[in-house]
Amino acid sequence: MDGRLTRRTALVGALGALAACSGADEEPSASGSSSPSPSATASGSPSPSPTPSPTPTEPALPTGETTSLPTLMREEFEGGRITRLRRQAVTDAYERWEVTYPGGGTTVSGVLLRPTGRGPFPALVLNHGYIEPSIYVTGQGLAREQDRLAREGYVVLHTDYRGHAASDPIGYLAQETRLGYTRDTLNAVATLKQLPYVDADRVGMLGRSMGGGVTLNALVARPDMIRAGVIYASVSSDIVDNLRQFTEPGRPDEAQRLYEEFGTPQESPDFYAGLSARTYFDRIEAPLLSLHGTLDDTCPLPWARTTQRLARRAGVDSTLELYEDGHAFYPTWEASIQRTLRFLANRMSA
Repeated sequence: MDGRLTRRTALVGALGALAACSGADEEPSASGSSSPSPSATASGSPSPSPTPSPTPTEPALPTGETTSLPTLMREEFEGGRITRLRRQAVTDAYERWEVTYPGGGTTVSGVLLRPTGRGPFPALVLNHGYIEPSIYVTGQGLAREQDRLAREGYVVLHTDYRGHAASDPIGYLAQETRLGYTRDTLNAVATLKQLPYVDADRVGMLGRSMGGGVTLNALVARPDMIRAGVIYASVSSDIVDNLRQFTEPGRPDEAQRLYEEFGTPQESPDFYAGLSARTYFDRIEAPLLSLHGTLDDTCPLPWARTTQRLARRAGVDSTLELYEDGHAFYPTWEASIQRTLRFLANRMSA
């Protein structure tokens, strides 16, 4: 039996033993600049890159299960042509546009930042954290990262996700499982690769909080599409943790609806394993950088440590960097973005 498949079986069996922590899934405003004198500590120095298996192992769930990450593994993500709606800003380093792009039958809105020059440029899809969809406006979240990454020469496509801003609506199931959002990010990657000023071989992904979980989903669903991944203050790689932490207290009606349709995590462990990125960590091919605050009470530090441990066990080239900060990364943001830029420069080099 393939050693990676054996590790996956062990990971699936371990899901029921993982405890959830308390907190609130809310992304703080990301409009301010970082304060000086950041303090950071590193954890989990990278080991030599593992030798990947020739092909990813087969999904653990039956092919008939449609509400699962294995379903995304079998889909094609073609993206399409970006439509520019309105130019928001012109700076000394880039232009910022409100845009839409096709997402497999769904129209998704977002913002596109194009650096000054001809390119071809490396590019990044940015996945924002949870912001109540009814109050969300296009391009909200990750404002610091959008500006800094574009100034560093990256084309940035910040996806709003379906159900947000000018995007098409979303059903409750695609929203609560994050499968709809994951589809949107993968179509964003495919769309960027078609732009004439983007280097199609150097397209990565960055997500924070909920967007970190979406990024992990994308990395396991289509490992061939993404050159490198970065996650900030990520939610758990086990969907059960996230349901208990955020959905049950914050959206109890939606949690009840999910449990009535598919059973509770205790009743249907295989179903929830099929929605948890950690079940399929052995599929990840891209290097992964995780940045997490030791004082984070929204996405507790043990979640990041467990994700790091399981990713490394599955053979992922994964690094966890710890900062003396909370969920929003205010005092140590400058240190963290410099670490991110070094990681991307090294791992997305031509």
